[in-house]
Amino acid sequence: MKILKKLLIAASLSIMLLLGGEAQAADYYSAIYQTVNRYNSNEVECDWITRAILYASSEYQVDPILITAIMEAESNFNFRAISPVGAVGLMQLMPSTAASLGVNPHNPLENILGGTIYIKNQLGRFKDWGAYSVTDAVAAYNAGPGAVEKYGGVPNYSETVNYVIKVAGNYKNLLNLIQS
Repeated sequence: MKILKKLLIAASLSIMLLLGGEAQAADYYSAIYQTVNRYNSNEVECDWITRAILYASSEYQVDPILITAIMEAESNFNFRAISPVGAVGLMQLMPSTAASLGVNPHNPLENILGGTIYIKNQLGRFKDWGAYSVTDAVAAYNAGPGAVEKYGGVPNYSETVNYVIKVAGNYKNLLNLIQS
């Protein structure tokens, strides 16, 4: 049952990314802005976060919808989010991860850039893992790449399984906004 659940989770995220289709830049902006605005009523902050996501996406060639889906799962777009284990900011970077990426996790733009670099690194690391490589990269963003390698895919940690499901749901919601 657990293996089937993992396969369904992995399939849904990987298929959504493959079938996402092409959208216009305005569609991305609108979908991301609407999503951010559900959590943050400050129009200036919503615009800034949306533009920062699009900038990071362009700069590092990472799907802006994936960046947004991760950010929503990590912080609900809260600039000041700090997790119980010490992860910081919009992309919830651990200080040691931020340091290894050369970014200041307390600077919102550097936090977004750092998170984008980190997911890009995970996508690259797991790209040859087959149809579920994106799902494995998302799991690695949460649990660390070592855990994904140890388990040969999404680790059987309830937090990570739930995280992957949440990111996949966020991604699907964003795609629906773009396609509507």
